[in-house]
Amino acid sequence: MKIIRPRSRPIFDDPRTLGLLLIAPAMLAILGVVLLPMFNSLWLSFQQHDLSRPQEDAFIWLRNYADLLRDPRYLNSLQATFKFSLFSVLIELALGVAIAVTLNQEFRGRGFVRGLMILPWAMPSIVNAAMWKWIYNADYGALNALLSQLHIIDRYQVWLAEPTTAMILIILANVWKETPFTVILILAALQTIPEDLYEAGRVDGATEWQSFLGITLPLIMPVLMIAGLLQFIWGFQTFELIYIVTGGGPFSSTEMTNLRVYATTFRSLRFGYGAAMAYLTSLIIFIPAVIYIRSAYRKVVEV
Repeated sequence: MKIIRPRSRPIFDDPRTLGLLLIAPAMLAILGVVLLPMFNSLWLSFQQHDLSRPQEDAFIWLRNYADLLRDPRYLNSLQATFKFSLFSVLIELALGVAIAVTLNQEFRGRGFVRGLMILPWAMPSIVNAAMWKWIYNADYGALNALLSQLHIIDRYQVWLAEPTTAMILIILANVWKETPFTVILILAALQTIPEDLYEAGRVDGATEWQSFLGITLPLIMPVLMIAGLLQFIWGFQTFELIYIVTGGGPFSSTEMTNLRVYATTFRSLRFGYGAAMAYLTSLIIFIPAVIYIRSAYRKVVEV
């Protein structure tokens, strides 16, 4: 009697094997483009690697990180970045809520206004930075021209010459670009709130402000937390705006950590120290972010 053996299934008939084969090229690309450079830079952060003095290259363990904690320029850049990110987030969230609530109302041309609002966020970062550099220019800037036409100033001002003013203007430029993203998130959250809740509030005699505080704000709070976290992290990643508009000045008052890493690595050629600076900054962002996410999750569960 002849025994008929079942034919083996081709590997492409197995969904799991086929899935692994399909994602293998992408995983290899991620490994080569992201993970390997990441681990290489981490290894570099434990070394003294200075291209201007290659004969002094050595493995120095955590000395780069210890030096960073005593580096006044790095600590100053960290303080400036925290200030920039924090105030940017607070203003963006406040404006985001106000604009989103307005755009959630019915009015003629609402679709056009919504589309127009996205333009600052969709604009490339370099173009946005170049535009604000022109606006703040002391000789032919739009800000000076406008204020002069309105007779608010009698002569053109050098807006970026004073540290506090420069920081405020940089924050406003960042807010102008990043607020539309916050508006989009909040607007999407507003559209998920049932109208019945507002009807019940009106029946109970609640005013518009009371409805906002008692219904709208608690229900969009998870989105506000996510938007705030993302904008805070993106504040730490801001580079083009600072580099083009102020270059970190005046007196390093707007020199963010990204700009300090760039200057250390590609101008001073201290690649080991620059890598340590980048990883320490990432760690400083990561730890509060994890704590923030856990706290936000508990609040969402309670709601």
